[in-house]
Amino acid sequence: MSDDDLMTVREVMARLKLGRSAVYDLIRSKRLGSITIGRARRIPYGAYRAFVASQLKETA
Repeated sequence: MSDDDLMTVREVMARLKLGRSAVYDLIRSKRLGSITIGRARRIPYGAYRAFVASQLKETA
């Protein structure tokens, strides 16, 4: 997957094993970058990877 590929909230939920509210909380708090296209919310794969990397740094 390329950093420019877009993921749905449902796909991010599955990858992070989190609920819908938790993913939207991450988006709202600007910890997980996203874009809106019409009424659809999409998360760039690069933003997902950056979030995971930041979480790994915090726990190290």
